[in-house]
Amino acid sequence: MSLNIAELARANVRALTPYQSARRLGGNGDVWLNANEYPLPVPFEMSQNTLNRYPECQPEQVIRRYAAYAGVTPDQVLVSRGADEGIELLIRAFCEPGQDAILFCPPTYGMYSVSAETIGVEYRTVPALDNWQLNLPAIAAALDGVKLVYMCSPNNPTGNLIDPEAIRQLLEMTRGKALVVADEAYIEFCPQATLAGWIAEYPHLVVLRTLSKAFALAGLRCGFTLANAAVIELLLKVIAPYPLSTPVADIAAQALSDDGIALMRQHVVELNANRAWLATALTRLSCVEQVFPSETNYILVRFTDSPTIFKSLWDQGIILRDQNKNPGLAGCLRISIGTRNECERLIAALQALPGAAGIVEQA
Repeated sequence: MSLNIAELARANVRALTPYQSARRLGGNGDVWLNANEYPLPVPFEMSQNTLNRYPECQPEQVIRRYAAYAGVTPDQVLVSRGADEGIELLIRAFCEPGQDAILFCPPTYGMYSVSAETIGVEYRTVPALDNWQLNLPAIAAALDGVKLVYMCSPNNPTGNLIDPEAIRQLLEMTRGKALVVADEAYIEFCPQATLAGWIAEYPHLVVLRTLSKAFALAGLRCGFTLANAAVIELLLKVIAPYPLSTPVADIAAQALSDDGIALMRQHVVELNANRAWLATALTRLSCVEQVFPSETNYILVRFTDSPTIFKSLWDQGIILRDQNKNPGLAGCLRISIGTRNECERLIAALQALPGAAGIVEQA
């Protein structure tokens, strides 16, 4: 009898639909506006020649510099392979498969459900309100057995911040029951909204961060978990022995130097200016139904005929992210903010669509 490899796998993994990252979705573009990356490379280079040695599990200089940058203490910081690993480590450390659950509020980041399914942990969804804020009564009713509540602010893919008063209410209702995990992948674009300063007041609050967005290091795969020291100690029990390679730690430390942080803040100024320009230009197109406000390096846009527009742009090498399958996002495409030239190319391509992009004069 021949061995069926698939049958050896766990049933939940066989049934799993993997997260469709921008790279998995492919495309042959030269204007990549689908992965919320910084559009240009940054000038960091290797400075260490110690690849014959295993790296530190938690590189001291990286931890110390990120703690200073984020306004927390070093024992409140864990560094990992992107914030995605942080999402998974929390589930592994705090959720018993087949017994505990996580909760999140779609439309939001797709890896919360994938990580839970991979580990065999139930996930519950409480859809966000029409304004993409938290439905607190519905969350309260669904908390039984929940160990982790994931909340993305600014939220991906909608671009909005979660109301801080609602977050406080969520933290109060989960006190002593569950951890609240605030995913702040895009916080550099609205630093005043960070919850990192709340960790002392709420020991069950966890904050996820990354160098992939404003720091322009998506290819580095370096993220951070900020939390009470007791939470960090538990995560250190389940993290891989050498989560960060030496080149990653080397470049991350450079990015978190004074010069590296200044460069990041320059990126934010440029991208915010490009976002404002692009949002204004999009509102003048008749193929655009709605441009949603954004606190991030992307804009969510509802189009009159998003499938046609998506494919037409795709065929021209301008790659956007289709959001039609997300709850409440019918007709929506997410557009990462590129260089000014890339934004102009996008607008020109939309204006050229037959019958779909006549310019609407603004009153």
